[in-house]
Amino acid sequence: MGRDRILGYAALLLILVSLLPLLAGQSSGPAAESTGALKVEDKAPLFNANDHAGNLWQASKVLKNCRFLVVYFYPAAMTGGCTAQACAYRDASAPLEQEGISVVGISADPVRNLAFFHTEDKLNFPLLSDVNGDIARRFGVPIRQGGSITRTVQSKQVTLERPFTFARWTFIVDHSGKVVYKNTGVSPAKDPQTVIDFLKSNE
Repeated sequence: MGRDRILGYAALLLILVSLLPLLAGQSSGPAAESTGALKVEDKAPLFNANDHAGNLWQASKVLKNCRFLVVYFYPAAMTGGCTAQACAYRDASAPLEQEGISVVGISADPVRNLAFFHTEDKLNFPLLSDVNGDIARRFGVPIRQGGSITRTVQSKQVTLERPFTFARWTFIVDHSGKVVYKNTGVSPAKDPQTVIDFLKSNE
């Protein structure tokens, strides 16, 4: 085999290796902020998605009836940190309502997973299914490959699969649809209070 052909194969191999993370739909290292990520003062996308009950949830309708919409992305239903975060939002429903705040959680879990999650932890706000990662991409949230976990639901073992895992990011969108807050270093159990404190300090 000639030297030029060997060099050509080597160059092709290097290109293919560099493209593997993109072909897999994920970063080869830790989740990093996308250059297209939404920033504070940007207009948030008006997205629609099926919720935990299989109903169509529409951002445009919700924004008409609240002062602020908290949109939080989380990795996976019924996992430790995600459960702590969801339960914290559940337990903070009264102060959130007092501030005119609506909440929605988004993951790549299918509706079936979200129904289990919502019921098991008695959640009182909608969970949206973004199985294609479209909403996460529109917000610029980092996406990694998904996976599966096994949980006990109503005394039965069930396997919960998801195609993607999202980074844990929280946004606040105001009544006009503008992003007024963004947190890429979320502490799951403290997230609702952090949101409330931010809005109170900026009244």
